[in-house]
Amino acid sequence: MRKVILSLVFVSLVMVSCAEDDTADIIINDNSVTNNNNGNGNTQGETIYLSGTYVVDLTLESINQYILNGPMIMASGTTLTIPAGMTIEALAAGSDVYLAIAQGAKIVANGNASNPIVFTSNSNTPEAGDWGGLILLGKAPINSVTAGATATSEIGSLPYGGGDATDNSGSLQYVRVEYSGGKADGQSENNGFSFYGVGSGTIVQYVQMFEGLDDGFEFFGGTVNVDFLSAVNAQDDSIDWTEGYVGTITNAYVKHGADHDKGIEADGFNTDIGNNSLPIFWSNPTIENLTIVGLGSANSSEAIRLRAGTRVTITNAVVNGYNEGIDIDGDTIDNPTGEGVTSDITNIIDITFIDVITKLKNDTGVSFTEVDLISGDGNGTGTDYATWGAGWTVE
Repeated sequence: MRKVILSLVFVSLVMVSCAEDDTADIIINDNSVTNNNNGNGNTQGETIYLSGTYVVDLTLESINQYILNGPMIMASGTTLTIPAGMTIEALAAGSDVYLAIAQGAKIVANGNASNPIVFTSNSNTPEAGDWGGLILLGKAPINSVTAGATATSEIGSLPYGGGDATDNSGSLQYVRVEYSGGKADGQSENNGFSFYGVGSGTIVQYVQMFEGLDDGFEFFGGTVNVDFLSAVNAQDDSIDWTEGYVGTITNAYVKHGADHDKGIEADGFNTDIGNNSLPIFWSNPTIENLTIVGLGSANSSEAIRLRAGTRVTITNAVVNGYNEGIDIDGDTIDNPTGEGVTSDITNIIDITFIDVITKLKNDTGVSFTEVDLISGDGNGTGTDYATWGAGWTVE
């Protein structure tokens, strides 16, 4: 297939500042039908490379093949539209290859069960960490800054956060991210899906991370709700939240491979930055219909770790194959995770433990028992992944 790189120069282009991940190398790629018809009026598929900052809307065409070959940023006011059934390959070059939807931009990636949208490595032998991942940045509240202010993302140094809880970053439906999680350095790591201050106006349904080097899904504050989430073979945490995340995750399935960390690792605030919101608020999401599958009680450590003051309500869960089911860490001063239990804010309702040695480990310095946290022990059925995950997920 003939390869082309077609560039347009826009007078209105605003250059982004150079970060450690080389986002200042700006390429504006034109994938319009006009420029890809070989001059004879009959469109023919092309291989088109995507990178740089886009200041106009971009609609990908099913006839073409697209390859991410660097940081790709959709600037505020633009919309990226991806058709159902499209596979977008990413150059296997690590952390500097990613797609970011900036504050004020939107992505419309609506696949279906028969035609999911897939982001994957272009390597012939793909591995976790081949490329970065998918990043959405919104204007919803975060607790790492004062009310209404913005923070800066680990990857790309892009702003996120604000005061619009209902902010809309677009729509993701039946989207799979594979072989992601390339690391820029020890502190800056890509995930499969990174949601930075994303608002509840954003639609996220039927999404999967498969074979990632870092977290599957990480929520940096925000209010976005996710329905039908699958994380398979995340080498770090499958679901991670921090900075005051308060959305709802409904129907979540986690399956661990040989290399993994926690099924859920949850922080009330970013301990590297601090809880700087006024008034102070904590992460406090709701999780409904959750299944976490480990490698057996002799091989998997913790399924759920709650720390740094996070609160949470988990309803209808199954934890299968872990040494510890739930580990709660904190203290009585700056990290009051246990206070969430004693104040009846953190609750786990209807949960079943299978091949779990220790159901609850309390490392908070606050005294409470299993029955203070858990009601309906043995009543959980988890999520029906065999039904809703059929046809579009991989394992």
